[in-house]
Amino acid sequence: MRVVRRKKGSYRERGFAAFTLVELLVVITIIAILIALLLPAVQSAREAARQTQCRNNLKQLALGCLNHEQQHRHFPTGGWGFAWTGDADRGFDWRQPGGWLYNILPYIEQQTLHDMGSGLSGWGQPNTPKGDAHLQRATVPLAMFYCPSRRAVTLYPWVYPGTTFVNATSPRDKVVSRSDYAGNDGTVYIPPGGAAYAPIPWQTAPPNADAGPISPDEVEYPPGSGLKTAKAVSVFSWIGKQATGIFYCGSMTTMSDISDGSSNTYLIGEKYINPDWYLTGMSPGDNESSLSGDNADIGRWCRYPDQYPYPDTPGFAGQVEYSFGSAHLNGCHMAFCDGSVQMISYSIEPLIHSYLGNRKDGQVIDAKKY
Repeated sequence: MRVVRRKKGSYRERGFAAFTLVELLVVITIIAILIALLLPAVQSAREAARQTQCRNNLKQLALGCLNHEQQHRHFPTGGWGFAWTGDADRGFDWRQPGGWLYNILPYIEQQTLHDMGSGLSGWGQPNTPKGDAHLQRATVPLAMFYCPSRRAVTLYPWVYPGTTFVNATSPRDKVVSRSDYAGNDGTVYIPPGGAAYAPIPWQTAPPNADAGPISPDEVEYPPGSGLKTAKAVSVFSWIGKQATGIFYCGSMTTMSDISDGSSNTYLIGEKYINPDWYLTGMSPGDNESSLSGDNADIGRWCRYPDQYPYPDTPGFAGQVEYSFGSAHLNGCHMAFCDGSVQMISYSIEPLIHSYLGNRKDGQVIDAKKY
């Protein structure tokens, strides 16, 4: 019998390959380096996609405003104040208590949402069929209203005292939809309750400078007549004479009112929010429903020299909560009155930004400056 002996030697000598500990550490190090190099590129690509979606949101909202202007011969009204939400039975003019986001719903394929409460009994007081419908509508989040770089499309807390609608049932779950986009309210803030300085002021409901009138009868009387009350004439004209933006309490801005030109005037844009308050509802400019009337939740200002676009910054609040801004690192998207959307740098000159927010200051602006 022939005996076959195994050859002695290492695996490597017998043709088997194996990693040494040093080689394994080198491979792991290389992989870690590659991941470190790749991760920023992946994150950058994701943010680019999110910015594209944000830009598309603004484009669709701007087109909704322009379609409204074409249909009704004026841009969406700003509504009456934060104490009100939209009412489908009150048309699209000064009689409408809801703000611009509510009024463009039919023009962004949300007619059904717009019409919730239409034809129901009552003008919307709490615990009426219409009031319940208005509350239900305020709890429907729309993806088009949210910047994907900032937060998820969902409902957020409604926590401030007194944050209930005059024309809707009081919230049961204390959550509502929000918006990361706001209209151009110009270079000076004129609160709906600032009408207290008008020759014939109206009461506010609740007594608050941003709330608006205490009832529809203060605006239109007899109900359904289409006749402005003396108070409404006084208040709306007093505010309109000072307003420089597109949206404000009772606004019905026409394209001809934009004497500086539609390509030189902001229409809507992203709004600043302190990241600490993204999810809490504690920001004074992000504590109401997206479908409320005129207030800092749906309108922002371009006052010189301190209200210019800011990047969302933890711990940074105050007057900046009434400015435009965004969660993007490179700037803030703004839609102009001609429907175009541009990224505005955070380093834009505050005076130029102010000019772009004023529809009638007569300033000629070089596009290279923004």
